[in-house]
Amino acid sequence: MHIVVIGWLYVALMMAVAEGASSNGSVLGAIVTFLLYGVGPVGLVIYLMLEPTRRRRRKAADEADRQLRGPVSGQPDAGGEAAADPVAPVREKS
Repeated sequence: MHIVVIGWLYVALMMAVAEGASSNGSVLGAIVTFLLYGVGPVGLVIYLMLEPTRRRRRKAADEADRQLRGPVSGQPDAGGEAAADPVAPVREKS
């Protein structure tokens, strides 16, 4: 996988150099060429290829968090904490 990324970036860099060195080209065109043909697609491919790794790490972190919290009861309000009023009480005017 790494050799493909390196090769793609090399080709994009050579395209950018050719753009910058030509008589009709410009440095700005070379930069845009490198970003749009090189960095953009490679960044997207790497992001998509690393999705399973991110998912696996997220699951492991969730499992570790569950292990730290202990067993969870299926009953509502069985967590050992007092129930809180969802709405604050309003004082009546006297």
